[in-house]
Amino acid sequence: MGRIVLDQVSKSFGDVEVIPPLDLTIDDGEFTVFVGPSGCGKSTLLRLIAGLEDTTSGHIRIDGEDATNVPPAKRGLAMVFQSYALYPHMSVRKNIAFPMRMAKMSQEEQDKRIEAAAKALNLTDYLDRRPGQLSGGQRQRVAIGRAIVREPSAFLFDEPLSNLDAALRVGMRMEISELHKKLDTTMIYVTHDQVEAMTMADKIVVLQAGVIEQVGTPLELYRAPRNVFVAGFIGSPKMNLIEGAEAAKHDAHTIGIRPEHIDVSTTEGLWQGTVGVAEHLGSDTFIHIHGVPGCEPMTVRTDGEFGVKHGDTVYLTPNLAHLHRFDAEGLRLE
Repeated sequence: MGRIVLDQVSKSFGDVEVIPPLDLTIDDGEFTVFVGPSGCGKSTLLRLIAGLEDTTSGHIRIDGEDATNVPPAKRGLAMVFQSYALYPHMSVRKNIAFPMRMAKMSQEEQDKRIEAAAKALNLTDYLDRRPGQLSGGQRQRVAIGRAIVREPSAFLFDEPLSNLDAALRVGMRMEISELHKKLDTTMIYVTHDQVEAMTMADKIVVLQAGVIEQVGTPLELYRAPRNVFVAGFIGSPKMNLIEGAEAAKHDAHTIGIRPEHIDVSTTEGLWQGTVGVAEHLGSDTFIHIHGVPGCEPMTVRTDGEFGVKHGDTVYLTPNLAHLHRFDAEGLRLE
């Protein structure tokens, strides 16, 4: 259970169309991530699926049933927001139990589901604490636990890690991914962070201005972005995009090469440039290089032991087997 199909779904606010008609299928048990820059429509699309926004046109089907006009509470979905929205005066146990109490579920069933959710989320030792006694990551796990006990056909996550610091974000990414494996339930996750998308998703939906630019696995988007927007958005650091004479040599309007697919040397290479900022991260160094025609600056990923300093001259050679070519419309050339 948990297959969701969007058929020509659109959304307008007054005369402003924020999501033009689109089609999308999310298969049962799939971890799908909506990703894109701020204002691209990803949260609006999630809210349409949840029933928190009305569709302007089109149909939403959940497990084969038309849910377009079904109230949110009856869609069989559970949503986890960026804000934890926990009751500060209630214990963790009571916060998790709240939706079951509202549904007048038996105490025996409530206790069974609470224990199972707490075990899955490593919250067993915290059930009698209040939210104020928990860390940000623990509070987010309580919010997820409150969703789990509803036993939904799909979970909807709206940027759930945005309020956490960098270390907690990494840990929670792993925890949510592990939870998906345990529950084997459909999950739709919204983020503007493409690293989250790449590390968590079975399938990524890249959005720009309400339009789906590409749908595919993380590696499909990394290896074969269908246009310049996806090429520049997916990957960390992002792909270098080069125009002008250098692109024309490859019969393209724009060529792309990822930082990890460029060899850097202090003696010889195809392109010459000057080192700007070098970010030393231990195992890797990201070098931002100025002066390469058609690309300002160019980013190169190299070994952490590679020693350069600001102002050094370096020479770059792209691995042509990993070169991406795009036409004047920004579309991929095979």
